[in-house]
Amino acid sequence: MEHRWTIAAIQMRVSPHKEENLIQAEAAIAEAARQGADIVCLPELFLGPYFCQVEDHAWFDLAEPIPGPSEARLAQAARNHRVVVIGSLFEKRLPGIYHNTVTVHDRDGRLLGIYRKMHIPDDPLYLEKFYFTPGDTGFRVFRTGPAVVGPLICWDQWFPEAARLTALQGAEILFYPTAIGWHPKEKALWGTAQHDAWETVMRGHAITNGVYLCAVNRVGIEVLSGDGLEFWGGSFICDPFGRILRKASHEREEILLAECDRRLLEEVRRHWPFLRDRRIDAYADLTRRAIDPSPSANHGCSPS
Repeated sequence: MEHRWTIAAIQMRVSPHKEENLIQAEAAIAEAARQGADIVCLPELFLGPYFCQVEDHAWFDLAEPIPGPSEARLAQAARNHRVVVIGSLFEKRLPGIYHNTVTVHDRDGRLLGIYRKMHIPDDPLYLEKFYFTPGDTGFRVFRTGPAVVGPLICWDQWFPEAARLTALQGAEILFYPTAIGWHPKEKALWGTAQHDAWETVMRGHAITNGVYLCAVNRVGIEVLSGDGLEFWGGSFICDPFGRILRKASHEREEILLAECDRRLLEEVRRHWPFLRDRRIDAYADLTRRAIDPSPSANHGCSPS
């Protein structure tokens, strides 16, 4: 592997038609490669509208097997342009078992593997538990030609455990294909805070794990229920200090490119050795849902 590689985030506006979205994604991958990208990441579920706004069994018809037809198109794009492609598909695993799944193709088009979304939300207009079986791949990394990548998906981005477990396997960059937006009626009151929290928590993951990070969102208003969702864009790439290298607008389709340097990972981790100083002997309770305070706990008081 070389010391440097360039990543590209494809911020898209999604149409109702799968083929249009595939053609748009293929064109964006080609353009990113032309601009020098080594790794290209697409937004979450980029093949169609964000259908999780509603609970409707008809949307299951969009799901595809992996390997499958759309996966093959991503493989061909990777092979044609000699870039790593990180895609996001609605996977039909078996009748009645569906996943929100990332595919990772190396520069020769080989499918290196998949990651199935582990954390599944259930919020107004984000009714994902109706559609997606929780992932069972565990957190994974893929050793691509340019770099070791760790793909996670949208709601995963709020969980420090996911970022940490991916980084501990050697990820040099975390990718978060995302579909997140504002409820239009809440935007004036909560919009800035929601977006800032989203960006801040991921920059924190980059810092505490000493990795690069790329979050890739969609843009545009999609209405399947009520006022729909206004996807806030804001895709960004940051370095292991959490410094934003490139950031997209809230409204436009954009291709963001940023160069990463493996030597910075080493430098940051030498000076901020968070992984070295972890107290792994003290973290067993992280596997518990909650920790109930013991009535016999000291709580900092001196024993009588």
